[in-house]
Amino acid sequence: MNRSVKQRILACLKGIATGDAVGKQTETLSRADVLRWYPDGVRGFEGPPGTPIPRYVGNAKREWRIGETTDDTEGTIAVARAILQDGDVRHTSVGRHLLECKKSVHPGVTSLWEFHQAGDPGRVTERHDGCGAAIRVAPVGILYRSDRLDDIVAAAREASISTHGGALAIAAAAATAAAVSAAIDGASPPEIIEVAQRAATQAERQRSDSADATFAEALRTIHADVDKCSELNPGAVAARWFPENPLTIVPLAVALGTVMQSAEAAILLATNVGGDSDSVASIAAAILGARCPETVNNEWYAVVEQVNGHDLVSLAEDLTGLRC
Repeated sequence: MNRSVKQRILACLKGIATGDAVGKQTETLSRADVLRWYPDGVRGFEGPPGTPIPRYVGNAKREWRIGETTDDTEGTIAVARAILQDGDVRHTSVGRHLLECKKSVHPGVTSLWEFHQAGDPGRVTERHDGCGAAIRVAPVGILYRSDRLDDIVAAAREASISTHGGALAIAAAAATAAAVSAAIDGASPPEIIEVAQRAATQAERQRSDSADATFAEALRTIHADVDKCSELNPGAVAARWFPENPLTIVPLAVALGTVMQSAEAAILLATNVGGDSDSVASIAAAILGARCPETVNNEWYAVVEQVNGHDLVSLAEDLTGLRC
């Protein structure tokens, strides 16, 4: 099937938003708690769009709604708008747009809380190794072709350092951006994972000024394990690679994005695993949306658009014109 770059970019963005919203339903839950809340498993949006997700009813921080996207999509759109403003990736512009984001800004999310408390769009931190940069970095992979690896790595750092300056966070962002870029280029799964590993290694070594490639090694190991599995199911994935730390969340997401063949299937798998389910689902679906645009569930996307009004079609059109 001949897929245009524009189709791949739009499906990448749709994958992020649908993975984020479907995955939010089980975020932070253990596999056992996923089954307690959803005995039949999550099969999509489990309830009327726009109504509170059952376990968030009465939540003091936010009553997250069915179909609502999180800071993952909000941050992605912020990076995209910064790129459209400048034609490249500058951390001050990214910071300015991130300061307009309002979701998950509370002391429990230290990286975002510190950034918003400082109120400085030019702020640079050397702390935080979570996946908060990786979940918003897809527009970097959309902007640059995968043969421009140095540019991808440098831009991933620019998109990260407002909130995440740790070596593992920057490596995760570089790997994700590179994987998205290669998928948009129509690269094969082995080529995608190889360029993601190279980007991660380069980014981590530049940040730590050493020969370490801790993140790339985690990515290689988890990908190899996932690739060997004859059947992927939530229980097995949760038992082996539960996504709860910097060396499992993004490596698992990139592995699923390169081993699986469907964005919809990857979203459901990640959601039924639990842990950082929205991040795993959104990153995996970003890669798979770019690889296999027809596997994004457009009924889910219609719900996301109804609830959030993101207009990702226009955003994709604008970003497509900048790809270089």
